[in-house]
Amino acid sequence: MKTRKPIKIISWILFAVLLCVGSFLLYDRGRPAPIPVTKELYEGVTYRRIVQYLPRPMIAHAIVIDRKAGIFEFLITPPDSDSDTPLNARTTSQFMEEFGVQIAINGDGFDPWWSHTPVDYYPHVGDPIAPAGFTASRGDIYSQGVIDTIGIRPALYISRQNYPSFNRKPDNVYTAISGERMLVERGEVVPDLNNTTLHPRTAIGINQNGRYLYLVVIDGRQPLYSEGATFAELALLMKKQGVYYAMALDGGGSSTMVVEVDGKPVILNSPIDLYMPGRERPVGNHFGVYIR
Repeated sequence: MKTRKPIKIISWILFAVLLCVGSFLLYDRGRPAPIPVTKELYEGVTYRRIVQYLPRPMIAHAIVIDRKAGIFEFLITPPDSDSDTPLNARTTSQFMEEFGVQIAINGDGFDPWWSHTPVDYYPHVGDPIAPAGFTASRGDIYSQGVIDTIGIRPALYISRQNYPSFNRKPDNVYTAISGERMLVERGEVVPDLNNTTLHPRTAIGINQNGRYLYLVVIDGRQPLYSEGATFAELALLMKKQGVYYAMALDGGGSSTMVVEVDGKPVILNSPIDLYMPGRERPVGNHFGVYIR
């Protein structure tokens, strides 16, 4: 009887340890470890994983592209039709596989969209949608955008020579993507940004002379892992990275960052859609980078 009690205690301890490990693995679902990382993905392309523990957990993923260190070309998802809903919804990984880019993030907001339950949502892959803002891909302007509650949406324009600039519409538009709002202008955080609502976020920015392009995705809606960021926090993070202008793209369950590894898309962040960590949402347009 004396030997059974220690064995029973050890068995319960082992069971508790296995339960904790199993629960962690189930919850983790292969998400990036909450550990700061800096590494070169390609020549002239640096990836940074930024981890914040206080006042709450937050994980951000930043890709910095030095346009002078290589030959880079940029692509916004081309239209699938000339209708009022010119795009067929795709995940960011599907966009990468279809168009062969090496880096991709989700783009502008889109309509229609709803997410009521795991069986009642729109769009599914292939469903038609329209981007929320002004959009062009390789000289084809396929959305003029709409005036919403914050006015005409800001836009990033990219010339035929792949030079980026914000909110200065050229006479001949080649590539353009709109966003939800500006975050940083002339090196300063835009005043009166929301600083209370936490969500996953996606943003794009440039430094003062346009040499460096910044792509940032913040994970969110995942308690104990990453709760997300406010617009004000996103803007401050972008400024700390060195941006002179920055714009928020679509966030929430759309926020996704993907890179090509051995010819296959690899998700760098932990997207969340339909309350499921790791699930990619089919979205409207995307911002892609070719590395020649």
